[in-house]
Amino acid sequence: MEWEVISVLGGGEEGKIQENLVILGVEPEPQYLRMNKQQILRYVWLADTLRAHRRLTKERLNQLWMKSELSDGNPLPDRTFYHYRRAVEEIFKIEIGCNSQGEYFIVENDEGGRSGMTDWLLDSFAINTLLADSSDIAGRVEVEEVPSAREFLPAVINAMRGGKSVIFDYAGFNRSMIERGIEFLPYFLKRYKQRWYMAGVRVKSGDIRTYALDRVKAMRPGEKSYELPADASAADIFGDIIGITSSKADARTVRLRATRTQAKYFRALPFHTSQKEELTADDHSEFTYRLKLNYELVHELVGLGDAVEVLEPKELRIMVAEELKKALKQYE
Repeated sequence: MEWEVISVLGGGEEGKIQENLVILGVEPEPQYLRMNKQQILRYVWLADTLRAHRRLTKERLNQLWMKSELSDGNPLPDRTFYHYRRAVEEIFKIEIGCNSQGEYFIVENDEGGRSGMTDWLLDSFAINTLLADSSDIAGRVEVEEVPSAREFLPAVINAMRGGKSVIFDYAGFNRSMIERGIEFLPYFLKRYKQRWYMAGVRVKSGDIRTYALDRVKAMRPGEKSYELPADASAADIFGDIIGITSSKADARTVRLRATRTQAKYFRALPFHTSQKEELTADDHSEFTYRLKLNYELVHELVGLGDAVEVLEPKELRIMVAEELKKALKQYE
Protein backbone atom coordinates (compact mmCIF):
# COMPACT_ATOMS: atom_id res chain seq x y z
CA MET A 1 0.00 0.00 0.00
CA GLU A 2 1.41 3.39 -0.97
CA TRP A 3 1.55 6.16 1.62
CA GLU A 4 1.57 9.56 -0.06
CA VAL A 5 0.21 12.04 2.48
CA ILE A 6 0.12 11.07 6.12
CA SER A 7 -0.66 12.67 9.47
CA VAL A 8 -0.61 11.03 12.84
CA LEU A 9 -1.03 11.30 16.58
CA GLY A 10 2.34 9.76 17.25
CA GLY A 11 4.10 6.47 17.71
CA GLY A 12 4.25 3.86 20.44
CA GLU A 13 1.75 4.14 23.26
CA GLU A 14 0.66 7.63 22.25
CA GLY A 15 -0.27 6.32 18.82
CA LYS A 16 -2.98 4.19 20.40
CA ILE A 17 -6.27 5.98 20.91
CA GLN A 18 -6.30 6.34 24.64
CA GLU A 19 -9.41 5.55 26.59
CA ASN A 20 -9.23 8.72 28.61
CA LEU A 21 -9.47 11.35 25.87
CA VAL A 22 -12.27 12.91 27.88
CA ILE A 23 -10.93 16.40 27.20
CA LEU A 24 -12.06 16.01 23.58
CA GLY A 25 -15.69 15.54 24.60
CA VAL A 26 -15.88 11.98 23.29
CA GLU A 27 -17.63 10.60 26.35
CA PRO A 28 -21.20 11.83 26.97
CA GLU A 29 -20.33 12.63 30.58
CA PRO A 30 -16.56 13.02 30.97
CA GLN A 31 -15.09 12.00 34.29
CA TYR A 32 -13.16 15.25 34.66
CA LEU A 33 -16.40 17.26 34.55
CA ARG A 34 -17.61 15.35 37.61
CA MET A 35 -14.48 16.24 39.56
CA ASN A 36 -13.70 19.26 41.63
CA LYS A 37 -11.54 21.63 39.56
CA GLN A 38 -8.96 21.88 42.32
CA GLN A 39 -8.77 18.10 42.36
CA ILE A 40 -7.82 18.02 38.66
CA LEU A 41 -5.10 20.59 39.24
CA ARG A 42 -3.70 18.45 42.07
CA TYR A 43 -3.41 15.46 39.76
CA VAL A 44 -1.69 17.60 37.12
CA TRP A 45 0.64 19.01 39.79
CA LEU A 46 1.71 15.52 40.85
CA ALA A 47 2.44 14.41 37.27
CA ASP A 48 4.26 17.63 36.36
CA THR A 49 6.33 17.64 39.56
CA LEU A 50 7.51 14.07 39.04
CA ARG A 51 8.34 14.84 35.41
CA ALA A 52 10.33 17.92 36.37
CA HIS A 53 12.31 16.31 39.22
CA ARG A 54 12.49 12.80 37.71
CA ARG A 55 12.82 11.01 41.05
CA LEU A 56 11.45 12.13 44.41
CA THR A 57 11.11 10.52 47.80
CA LYS A 58 7.78 10.88 49.53
CA GLU A 59 9.42 13.27 52.01
CA ARG A 60 10.79 15.55 49.28
CA LEU A 61 7.53 15.37 47.36
CA ASN A 62 5.69 16.47 50.48
CA GLN A 63 8.07 19.42 50.91
CA LEU A 64 7.32 20.59 47.37
CA TRP A 65 3.63 20.02 47.94
CA MET A 66 3.67 22.25 51.02
CA LYS A 67 5.14 25.07 48.90
CA SER A 68 2.34 24.72 46.35
CA GLU A 69 -0.75 26.91 46.57
CA LEU A 70 -2.82 23.77 46.08
CA SER A 71 -1.80 22.42 49.49
CA ASP A 72 -3.36 25.25 51.52
CA GLY A 73 -0.41 24.73 53.84
CA ASN A 74 -1.40 21.14 54.65
CA PRO A 75 0.85 18.10 54.16
CA LEU A 76 0.02 15.33 51.70
CA PRO A 77 -1.17 12.28 53.67
CA ASP A 78 -0.11 8.84 52.43
CA ARG A 79 -3.71 7.82 51.76
CA THR A 80 -4.34 10.99 49.72
CA PHE A 81 -1.11 10.49 47.75
CA TYR A 82 -2.20 6.94 46.95
CA HIS A 83 -5.52 8.21 45.56
CA TYR A 84 -3.79 10.95 43.52
CA ARG A 85 -1.32 8.41 42.13
CA ARG A 86 -4.10 6.11 41.01
CA ALA A 87 -6.07 9.00 39.50
CA VAL A 88 -3.03 10.12 37.45
CA GLU A 89 -2.60 6.58 36.14
CA GLU A 90 -6.29 6.13 35.27
CA ILE A 91 -6.97 9.55 33.75
CA PHE A 92 -3.71 10.36 32.01
CA LYS A 93 -2.36 6.82 31.50
CA ILE A 94 0.82 7.89 33.31
CA GLU A 95 2.31 5.10 35.41
CA ILE A 96 4.05 6.23 38.61
CA GLY A 97 6.68 3.76 39.81
CA CYS A 98 8.66 3.47 43.04
CA ASN A 99 12.19 2.05 43.32
CA SER A 100 13.92 0.27 46.19
CA GLN A 101 15.14 3.63 47.59
CA GLY A 102 11.57 4.80 48.01
CA GLU A 103 11.81 7.27 45.11
CA TYR A 104 8.76 7.87 42.95
CA PHE A 105 9.13 8.48 39.21
CA ILE A 106 7.23 8.55 35.91
CA VAL A 107 7.58 5.26 34.03
CA GLU A 108 8.52 6.27 30.48
CA ASN A 109 7.08 4.66 27.34
CA ASP A 110 8.76 1.84 25.42
CA GLU A 111 10.92 4.25 23.42
CA GLY A 112 12.20 5.83 26.61
CA GLY A 113 10.94 9.28 25.66
CA ARG A 114 8.16 11.57 26.70
CA SER A 115 4.72 11.15 25.24
CA GLY A 116 3.54 14.15 23.26
CA MET A 117 -0.01 12.90 23.61
CA THR A 118 0.32 12.78 27.40
CA ASP A 119 1.83 16.26 27.54
CA TRP A 120 -1.03 17.59 25.44
CA LEU A 121 -3.62 15.99 27.72
CA LEU A 122 -1.97 17.39 30.84
CA ASP A 123 -1.77 20.88 29.35
CA SER A 124 -5.36 20.73 28.15
CA PHE A 125 -6.71 19.63 31.53
CA ALA A 126 -4.78 22.27 33.43
CA ILE A 127 -5.50 25.16 31.06
CA ASN A 128 -9.17 24.34 30.51
CA THR A 129 -9.74 24.05 34.24
CA LEU A 130 -7.92 27.29 35.03
CA LEU A 131 -9.73 29.26 32.31
CA ALA A 132 -13.12 27.89 33.33
CA ASP A 133 -12.46 29.38 36.77
CA SER A 134 -11.34 32.71 35.31
CA SER A 135 -14.48 34.11 33.69
CA ASP A 136 -13.73 37.46 35.34
CA ILE A 137 -10.74 37.96 32.99
CA ALA A 138 -12.23 36.27 29.90
CA GLY A 139 -11.89 39.46 27.87
CA ARG A 140 -8.16 39.52 28.55
CA VAL A 141 -7.37 36.01 27.28
CA GLU A 142 -7.03 35.39 23.54
CA VAL A 143 -6.77 31.88 22.08
CA GLU A 144 -6.52 30.64 18.52
CA GLU A 145 -9.57 28.88 17.15
CA VAL A 146 -9.13 25.25 16.10
CA PRO A 147 -11.59 24.75 13.20
CA SER A 148 -13.88 21.69 13.32
CA ALA A 149 -12.44 20.22 16.52
CA ARG A 150 -15.70 20.18 18.47
CA GLU A 151 -17.88 19.20 15.53
CA PHE A 152 -16.11 16.26 13.87
CA LEU A 153 -13.12 15.24 15.99
CA PRO A 154 -15.15 13.21 18.53
CA ALA A 155 -16.83 11.26 15.69
CA VAL A 156 -13.46 10.41 14.12
CA ILE A 157 -11.99 9.31 17.45
CA ASN A 158 -15.00 7.12 18.18
CA ALA A 159 -14.58 5.51 14.75
CA MET A 160 -10.87 4.89 15.42
CA ARG A 161 -11.65 3.36 18.78
CA GLY A 162 -14.31 1.08 17.36
CA GLY A 163 -12.48 0.25 14.13
CA LYS A 164 -15.35 1.58 12.02
CA SER A 165 -15.56 3.71 8.91
CA VAL A 166 -16.94 7.25 8.67
CA ILE A 167 -18.95 8.67 5.77
CA PHE A 168 -18.63 12.38 5.01
CA ASP A 169 -19.03 15.20 2.48
CA TYR A 170 -15.87 17.12 1.63
CA ALA A 171 -15.21 20.54 0.10
CA GLY A 172 -11.56 20.47 -0.92
CA PHE A 173 -9.82 23.73 -1.79
CA ASN A 174 -8.85 22.40 -5.20
CA ARG A 175 -12.37 21.31 -6.17
CA SER A 176 -15.32 23.38 -7.32
CA MET A 177 -17.91 20.81 -6.21
CA ILE A 178 -18.47 19.11 -2.87
CA GLU A 179 -17.61 15.40 -2.86
CA ARG A 180 -20.45 13.56 -1.18
CA GLY A 181 -20.65 10.22 0.58
CA ILE A 182 -16.93 9.49 0.95
CA GLU A 183 -16.48 6.34 3.04
CA PHE A 184 -13.18 6.41 4.91
CA LEU A 185 -11.23 4.26 7.38
CA PRO A 186 -9.51 6.70 9.77
CA TYR A 187 -6.06 5.47 10.81
CA PHE A 188 -4.37 8.55 12.25
CA LEU A 189 -5.05 12.10 13.43
CA LYS A 190 -2.83 15.12 13.60
CA ARG A 191 -3.23 18.76 14.53
CA TYR A 192 -0.94 20.97 12.46
CA LYS A 193 -1.07 24.76 12.46
CA GLN A 194 -4.39 24.79 14.31
CA ARG A 195 -6.07 22.42 11.83
CA TRP A 196 -7.00 18.78 12.41
CA TYR A 197 -6.27 16.18 9.72
CA MET A 198 -7.28 12.52 9.46
CA ALA A 199 -5.34 10.00 7.39
CA GLY A 200 -6.42 6.55 6.34
CA VAL A 201 -7.94 4.51 3.52
CA ARG A 202 -10.61 5.78 1.15
CA VAL A 203 -12.81 2.70 0.78
CA LYS A 204 -13.83 3.18 -2.86
CA SER A 205 -10.29 3.50 -4.24
CA GLY A 206 -8.36 1.61 -1.56
CA ASP A 207 -5.60 4.22 -1.44
CA ILE A 208 -4.29 6.32 1.41
CA ARG A 209 -5.71 9.85 1.71
CA THR A 210 -5.51 12.75 4.12
CA TYR A 211 -8.46 15.05 4.77
CA ALA A 212 -8.65 18.30 6.72
CA LEU A 213 -11.54 18.22 9.17
CA ASP A 214 -12.36 21.88 8.63
CA ARG A 215 -13.26 21.06 4.99
CA VAL A 216 -15.73 18.34 6.07
CA LYS A 217 -19.31 19.55 5.65
CA ALA A 218 -21.20 16.59 7.15
CA MET A 219 -20.22 13.29 8.77
CA ARG A 220 -21.97 10.16 9.97
CA PRO A 221 -20.80 6.75 11.26
CA GLY A 222 -20.20 4.01 8.67
CA GLU A 223 -20.72 0.26 9.02
CA LYS A 224 -17.47 -1.06 7.52
CA SER A 225 -15.09 -2.55 10.09
CA TYR A 226 -11.31 -2.47 9.91
CA GLU A 227 -8.11 -3.19 11.83
CA LEU A 228 -5.07 -0.95 11.67
CA PRO A 229 -2.47 -2.75 9.49
CA ALA A 230 0.56 -4.01 11.38
CA ASP A 231 2.89 -2.14 9.00
CA ALA A 232 1.11 1.22 9.42
CA SER A 233 3.52 2.68 11.98
CA ALA A 234 2.69 6.23 12.96
CA ALA A 235 6.25 7.03 14.05
CA ASP A 236 7.79 5.63 10.87
CA ILE A 237 5.39 7.52 8.64
CA PHE A 238 5.44 10.88 10.36
CA GLY A 239 8.80 11.06 12.10
CA ASP A 240 10.84 12.64 9.30
CA ILE A 241 8.57 15.32 7.84
CA ILE A 242 7.40 18.82 8.65
CA GLY A 243 3.63 19.18 8.34
CA ILE A 244 1.42 16.51 6.79
CA THR A 245 2.85 15.84 3.32
CA SER A 246 4.98 12.72 3.04
CA SER A 247 6.43 10.74 0.14
CA LYS A 248 8.44 7.63 -0.66
CA ALA A 249 11.63 9.71 -0.88
CA ASP A 250 14.39 9.17 1.66
CA ALA A 251 15.01 11.60 4.50
CA ARG A 252 17.92 13.97 3.91
CA THR A 253 20.36 15.70 6.22
CA VAL A 254 19.24 19.32 6.43
CA ARG A 255 21.71 21.87 7.83
CA LEU A 256 20.54 25.33 8.85
CA ARG A 257 22.50 28.37 9.99
CA ALA A 258 20.48 30.44 12.44
CA THR A 259 21.12 33.90 13.81
CA ARG A 260 21.96 34.19 17.49
CA THR A 261 18.38 35.17 18.33
CA GLN A 262 16.76 32.49 16.18
CA ALA A 263 19.04 29.86 17.71
CA LYS A 264 17.53 30.67 21.11
CA TYR A 265 14.06 30.01 19.69
CA PHE A 266 15.24 26.69 18.22
CA ARG A 267 16.68 25.65 21.57
CA ALA A 268 13.46 26.55 23.37
CA LEU A 269 11.18 24.97 20.73
CA PRO A 270 13.05 22.67 18.32
CA PHE A 271 12.20 23.00 14.63
CA HIS A 272 11.91 19.19 14.50
CA THR A 273 12.48 16.32 16.93
CA SER A 274 15.66 15.30 15.07
CA GLN A 275 17.31 18.65 15.79
CA LYS A 276 21.00 18.65 16.75
CA GLU A 277 23.07 21.75 17.43
CA GLU A 278 26.34 21.10 15.63
CA LEU A 279 28.04 24.49 15.98
CA THR A 280 27.67 27.42 18.37
CA ALA A 281 29.41 30.71 17.56
CA ASP A 282 29.07 34.24 18.92
CA ASP A 283 26.72 35.46 16.18
CA HIS A 284 25.16 32.24 14.82
CA SER A 285 24.59 28.53 15.33
CA GLU A 286 24.21 25.58 12.99
CA PHE A 287 21.58 22.87 13.38
CA THR A 288 21.08 19.60 11.53
CA TYR A 289 17.91 17.55 10.96
CA ARG A 290 16.82 14.36 9.21
CA LEU A 291 13.88 15.38 7.02
CA LYS A 292 12.12 14.65 3.77
CA LEU A 293 11.88 17.68 1.50
CA ASN A 294 8.28 18.77 1.18
CA TYR A 295 6.04 21.80 0.68
CA GLU A 296 5.64 22.54 4.38
CA LEU A 297 9.38 22.45 5.06
CA VAL A 298 10.10 24.97 2.30
CA HIS A 299 7.37 27.35 3.46
CA GLU A 300 8.39 27.10 7.11
CA LEU A 301 11.93 28.10 6.13
CA VAL A 302 10.70 30.91 3.88
CA GLY A 303 8.65 32.19 6.83
CA LEU A 304 11.80 32.49 8.94
CA GLY A 305 13.21 35.05 6.50
CA ASP A 306 16.81 36.17 7.06
CA ALA A 307 16.94 34.56 10.50
CA VAL A 308 17.84 31.22 8.87
CA GLU A 309 20.01 30.17 5.92
CA VAL A 310 19.82 26.71 4.35
CA LEU A 311 23.35 25.33 4.02
CA GLU A 312 22.44 21.87 2.73
CA PRO A 313 21.18 20.03 0.82
CA LYS A 314 21.69 22.16 -2.26
CA GLU A 315 18.29 21.12 -3.62
CA LEU A 316 16.50 22.56 -0.60
CA ARG A 317 18.59 25.73 -0.72
CA ILE A 318 17.47 26.25 -4.35
CA MET A 319 13.81 25.53 -3.49
CA VAL A 320 13.81 28.12 -0.70
CA ALA A 321 15.63 30.68 -2.88
CA GLU A 322 13.05 30.24 -5.66
CA GLU A 323 10.16 30.81 -3.25
CA LEU A 324 11.82 33.94 -1.87
CA LYS A 325 12.32 35.27 -5.43
CA LYS A 326 8.62 34.70 -6.20
CA ALA A 327 7.65 36.56 -3.05
CA LEU A 328 10.00 39.47 -3.82
CA LYS A 329 8.53 39.76 -7.31
CA GLN A 330 5.17 40.67 -5.80
CA TYR A 331 6.72 43.90 -4.51
CA GLU A 332 8.73 44.95 -7.55
